[in-house]
Amino acid sequence: MSLSKLSRHVSHLQSSAIRELLKHSKMEGVISLGGGIPDAALFDHEGIQTAMEQVLASDWNDAFQYGLSEGLPALRESIGELMAGRGVKAGVDDIVITSGSQQSLDILARVLINPGDIVVVERPTYLAALQVFQLAQAQIESVSTDGDGMNINELEALVKQKAVKAVYLVPTFGNPSGVTLTPARRAQLVALSKQYDFLIIEDEPYSEINFSDTRYKPLLAHAQEQGEGDNIIYTSTFSKILAPGTRVGWVIVPAWLKRAVVTLKQATDLHTSALSQALTEQYLQTGRLPAQIDRIRKAYKQKCDTLSHALNQELGEYLTFHQPKGGMFLWATFKDGRNTTEWLKNTLANGVVFVPGEFFYSDHPDHSTLRMSYVTPSEENLKEAVRRLKISLT
Repeated sequence: MSLSKLSRHVSHLQSSAIRELLKHSKMEGVISLGGGIPDAALFDHEGIQTAMEQVLASDWNDAFQYGLSEGLPALRESIGELMAGRGVKAGVDDIVITSGSQQSLDILARVLINPGDIVVVERPTYLAALQVFQLAQAQIESVSTDGDGMNINELEALVKQKAVKAVYLVPTFGNPSGVTLTPARRAQLVALSKQYDFLIIEDEPYSEINFSDTRYKPLLAHAQEQGEGDNIIYTSTFSKILAPGTRVGWVIVPAWLKRAVVTLKQATDLHTSALSQALTEQYLQTGRLPAQIDRIRKAYKQKCDTLSHALNQELGEYLTFHQPKGGMFLWATFKDGRNTTEWLKNTLANGVVFVPGEFFYSDHPDHSTLRMSYVTPSEENLKEAVRRLKISLT
């Protein structure tokens, strides 16, 4: 069948480099620093089994029946309580359950973006978000990121020149950079969005994977403290703190956007799996989530420290990297400017896969960068991976 039969929307859509690399990570003997795949050994098997047994015992009918497009009311109420702990006020009617935060982004792009609308992203940014905005035919602009997160002064210069529809960012322990937007820049960004009337899409899947006691207030919380918030859309997920296979995320939408989001959700999949929602709600009712998050934090911090130490010791003369304070990723840059996409051929031959950094740029890619995820391999495999990376330099 000819490719000409494809719609214009998808004919030029590029596949995810990360998903393409996953096939290499499944090969025997290969250590993957590629996809941000949670460590399955850390899943709360006992808690999830208990929750499932409760669903099957008491929620059988609802869990296997059609449900509301907005999502299970009890789950939305529990998410509202979870958000209160993050400093955000969100009632049941403000929350829509989605099939992971990726669906949240897809829905938001389709209800907000017209072809040619300007969407600003970080440089670098989340690869799958780029795919979503490309599919919506947005005009994607980018601003640089440093150790303090998105460069808001650079963004301000851009919005003064162009009519920006939305700004998308992962402000806390970002993907791929691992950096966190500082409180001062958060306040600056919120004020800027009000002044120049653009939307903020705040993607926050990693905020609970915090390696310190420092808490980072969401952009939506900053806005709510000022009696604002109608121009900020917040999305998060249980994929990183419970299990990605449940495919349960949520989006907090202002009242003016709610109907459009729910209507599109209806047209997309009617509703997120009722079984997954019931399982997640029952798990939250067990009260085990805080301890589970603490377990994940400690384990991932140890793995991050192990990878960081090995990189400093074995490859410190060759590359620099940002030291993550949370999340799942470490972002590195070669001092000699070597092309990491080309270098990947060498590392694959030696049994290590990572994601070349160029794929995380909408424009002006830095070919000397790479993203490594430390969450899936064991600490011994992380050390071995770095040893193999060093061998691959020659």
